[in-house]
Amino acid sequence: MERSFQKKVQVSGSWVTVEVYGDPDEPAVVMIPGAMSDAAAWAGVARRLEGWRTVAIVNRRGRQPSGPLTDRYGLASEVEDAAAVLRGFTDVHTLFGWSYGGLIALHLADTLPVPHLIAYEPVMAPFGASALPDLKQAQEDADLDAGVTVALQQVTGMNDETVRALRAEEATWSELRRLSAPVYDETLAVNQAPQPAKLAMRAVRVDLVVGEHNRARSPYGSSFDDVARHVPGATVHELSAQGHLAHLEAPDHLAELINRLRVFAA
Repeated sequence: MERSFQKKVQVSGSWVTVEVYGDPDEPAVVMIPGAMSDAAAWAGVARRLEGWRTVAIVNRRGRQPSGPLTDRYGLASEVEDAAAVLRGFTDVHTLFGWSYGGLIALHLADTLPVPHLIAYEPVMAPFGASALPDLKQAQEDADLDAGVTVALQQVTGMNDETVRALRAEEATWSELRRLSAPVYDETLAVNQAPQPAKLAMRAVRVDLVVGEHNRARSPYGSSFDDVARHVPGATVHELSAQGHLAHLEAPDHLAELINRLRVFAA
C-alpha cells in the first residue's frame, strides 16, 4: 500500500497533517506515533498493513508540517486532535498508538467509541519524570543537542556509547534534533495526564503489545505494566526479538502482528 495524499486537519489553535495510504475513506486504521517520531517514521509499517483499505498516520503537533503545540498544550490537546482526525473518516475500524501515542489512544477511547485499539508499548506517569528538569533546561537554552541527549540517556535509558555513536551519524543526529523540539512538553504532558482507574472504557477490544527485549524491564516494560493494570480487559501480546523501535528496526515484523490482531478482532 502506497501513500496517496496528505490532509490537513484544523484543531484548537493549531493544525495537524495526516498521511493517508490507500483509498481516501474506506475501512481505516488510524495510527498515532509517539515522542521523537513523526508520520514519516511509520511509513515502513503503513505500507505493509493489510485488511484496511485506508491507513492514516497522524503527524502530531510540534513536528512539521503540522502546527505548533501552543501555550495550552497537554494530553487533552492530543486527545482532541486525534478525535478531530477520526471524525474525518467515516469507518475507522482500528486505532493504533505507539508509546506516548498509545497513551493518547487509550484516553481517546475513554471519550469516543473505538471498535479496536492496539497500543504498542504505551507509557504513563511517572515515565521520564526524573528527566524533566534537564529537559526543561535544554528547552529554555534552545539547545537541541542537549535535549536529544537527555531524552536518549535519561528517558529511554540509552548508554553513553550508543548516544555517542548516534551523534557521530550526522543525518541521524540531525533528524533526532528536529524531532526533539517538543520533547519536554510531551514528557510533561505524560506526567500531568489524568490517571483514571481504568482506561479505554469505550473500546470494544484492546490489544497491548510489548517488545520481548523490554518485557518487565525499565523504562518501557515497567511503564507498559503500569498501563496494563489500567486496562484490565486488554489482551497482552509480546513482539519477539524487538524493543521500542520495532517500527524502524523490523517494520515487517510489527506490521505482521498488527495484521494478525485485525483478524482476531474481526
